Amino acid sequence: MKKLCTLVLLLAFAMCFVATDADAQRFTLRKRYASVGVHLGAMNYFGDIVPQPDFTSLRFKSTRPNVGISYTYRYFPRVSVRGSFHWGRILGDDKLSAAASESENLGRYKRNLSFRNDIKELSGVVIVDLFENRQTYRRRPDFVPYGFVGVAVFHHNPKAYYKNGSRSDIAAADDIPTGWYELQPLGTEGQYVEGKGYPEPYKRVQFAIPFGLGVRYKVDRYWDLSFEVGWRKTFTDYLDDASTSFADKADLLNNNGSTNPKASAILSDRSFEGGAQEFPSQIMPDPSPGVPYKRLNGYGTSANTMRGDRTDKDWYIVTGVSVNYILTPRIRSPKFR
Repeated sequence: MKKLCTLVLLLAFAMCFVATDADAQRFTLRKRYASVGVHLGAMNYFGDIVPQPDFTSLRFKSTRPNVGISYTYRYFPRVSVRGSFHWGRILGDDKLSAAASESENLGRYKRNLSFRNDIKELSGVVIVDLFENRQTYRRRPDFVPYGFVGVAVFHHNPKAYYKNGSRSDIAAADDIPTGWYELQPLGTEGQYVEGKGYPEPYKRVQFAIPFGLGVRYKVDRYWDLSFEVGWRKTFTDYLDDASTSFADKADLLNNNGSTNPKASAILSDRSFEGGAQEFPSQIMPDPSPGVPYKRLNGYGTSANTMRGDRTDKDWYIVTGVSVNYILTPRIRSPKFR
C-alpha cells in the first residue's frame, strides 16, 4: 500500500510539471470552463478488521455505497481543480473476513469484532489529464485517462451493533439494550481511564490524502462520463475503533469516563459472543475480581494482548462512476468607446 501511494504521488507531481510548462500560459480565459457532477459508487476499507491490511483483503460482502457531488474548473490544457463532498459507509466484521478453517486468520475470527462507519468527506484535488485540450470545451478529447491528488477532511463515527441476550454468561442486569452504539464515546481501549497508560481519545474529524486514477469519456457537447478509483491515506488507526490492546474490563467498568461503562466493557471484547458455541473449552473467566463478562482464552485480558495494530494506519477506497455537466462559459465582449 505504501509503495502504491508513493508511486501515484510521484506520477501525479511529474505530470503536474509537464502540464504547467510555458505553453500552458496560452490557455486563455476564453478556453477555461467549469462542470458540476454527481458521483455514485462504492466504498471499502482496509484496516485491523480484515484478514490482512492490504488489497488482498478486499471483501465484496463488505462493500457499501458512496455518493457525492463535485465542482471542477479547468485551468490549463491538462490541469483541473475539483472540490467534492462525499458520503459513504465502510464496515468490517471478523466473521465475514475470516473463517475458523483458516489457520492464519483464526485469531481474528475468534476476536469477533465488527463495526460500521459513516464517512462524510470534503476534498480538494488537482486533476492531471494524460491528453491535453488546448481548445474550447467543445473540442475536448473523446477519451482521457487522468490522475489526481489532493487533501481531504472527513468526519467518521464508528459504531457496533449489539443484540440483548447474546451473552449467556451474564444476568439481565449486567446486559445492555439491543442497538447500535457509537464507539468513540465508549473508549473501548481504555481511552477515558485516567492514570493507567491507555491511549488518548481519538478525534472523529481527521485529514486524509486522496489520490487515484480515472478515465473520462465525452458523451456529447455538454456531458462527460467518468470512472474513477481513489484511495484515501488517513492518519488515524481508528476507523474501525481497533488499534492497540485490550483494556482491563475492571477499569472500563469502575474507572471509566465513557458515556456507558457497561457497553464499553462488553463491546471492548466480543470473543465470548462469537466463540461460546464453537470453542467452549477455551472459555475463561475475566481475571479481574467482580467482572461478570467471560472471554475466550487470550482475549480481553489486562495483560496488553493485542486488539489491533497501531503501526499501520487505516485506509478507505472510493470507486465509482460520475456524470458531469459542463457549464457554458460566459465570454464578455470588450467594451468600445
